[in-house]
Amino acid sequence: MSEPLRDKNGLTEEEFLASYSPKDYPRPSLTADNCIFRVGPDGALKLLLIRRGGHPFLGCWALPGGFVSPGETALEASKRELLEETGVEGLALEPVGLYSTPGRDPRGWTISQAHIAVDDLGATAHAGDDAAAAAWFDVASTEKAGRTKLSLSAGDTTLTSDFAIQPAPVTGIPRSRDVHGGGLAFDHAQIIADAWLLLRYARTRA
Repeated sequence: MSEPLRDKNGLTEEEFLASYSPKDYPRPSLTADNCIFRVGPDGALKLLLIRRGGHPFLGCWALPGGFVSPGETALEASKRELLEETGVEGLALEPVGLYSTPGRDPRGWTISQAHIAVDDLGATAHAGDDAAAAAWFDVASTEKAGRTKLSLSAGDTTLTSDFAIQPAPVTGIPRSRDVHGGGLAFDHAQIIADAWLLLRYARTRA
């Protein structure tokens, strides 16, 4: 039997793991967020948002989502949180990106894996868990001076995401930069911008 491999400190993997303590290293929390779009027969676009019922950003509109629990993937957490907060289920979710800008969450070091889906089931959303309300927002876009502005409207509420666009360096998929949001919690203006760009990119290539 061959000798086990040892690292520069002379430890085998078994010895290393026996002495390793995760508490010795700072660790981020992981959340999962959902951009759920609906495309009408006339091409009109809607986005599902929830109004937060707790701190932080109490009363602000946000994407459905929450913390990933031990033992589940970010995708599983996305599906669970979507169901708990809006009652929507059965959608095919696809990753949009990983969001890790320092300070994006006032609760501390928190990273989010965002997902996108298109509701073609005509799902009825209702607020649940820690969401105070759930609503489908109309999505309109305008372009001016090299920037794109998304206006999200429901009733007398209008939210915005204003951004420039640049292609990803490897795939060329358009991504947002220099994002300015109005009325949205966390960095959800950026996540929404990226999801909207990804959906538009997919539809132009279909």
